[in-house]
Amino acid sequence: MGEFEFDKKFGIRTSGIKEWGDDFYHYHRCEPTPYKALEKLFNNYNPEKSGRLVDFGSGKGRVAFYIHNRFQIPVVGIEAQDDVIDEALDNKKRYRLRAKNIEAPIRFEYGLAEDYEVKPQDNIFFFFNPFSADVFRDVLKNIRVSLKESPREADLILYYPMPKYKKIMENAQEFEIHNKVAIQGARDNRDKFIVYRHRPDEE
Repeated sequence: MGEFEFDKKFGIRTSGIKEWGDDFYHYHRCEPTPYKALEKLFNNYNPEKSGRLVDFGSGKGRVAFYIHNRFQIPVVGIEAQDDVIDEALDNKKRYRLRAKNIEAPIRFEYGLAEDYEVKPQDNIFFFFNPFSADVFRDVLKNIRVSLKESPREADLILYYPMPKYKKIMENAQEFEIHNKVAIQGARDNRDKFIVYRHRPDEE
């Protein structure tokens, strides 16, 4: 299925790019992850049934709805643009009419990613370059603190990873590369996913 067909299947509207104003230079534009990329990733990577995914910079909710529908696990989207999260919440209303049978919760929180309190049940973290490396470092610090306080296996997924993100992850020694998934036919070799895994017994 194409972009339009997936949105139609879920009863949502997630296309389009939304730029930030000049005052928010640490936050990047809202741009949805291509469905074909999500299909490629999740044909090669299966989240645990006990997982709860947090999508940082969730935009209009595409990743959240896709994962919730395919794997029926709890999903949390964190978004800092107020008008964009309004669209995500409108999408959720329409999506829930078509996904009444899925018991797992799906919710969106308005706020800055670095202010999100990582919960003990959060164990999958998704990023599509939503903000600067400085903000990513702060978010990763919060994740690492949570993993130390509540030891658990956890995965961190980067799509189209920026070099600075990769460098930060290289220095996060409690994470190791678990999987790399390239997007077939992509013109840019950066068009891929890197899945990092934390195992508490390897600290």
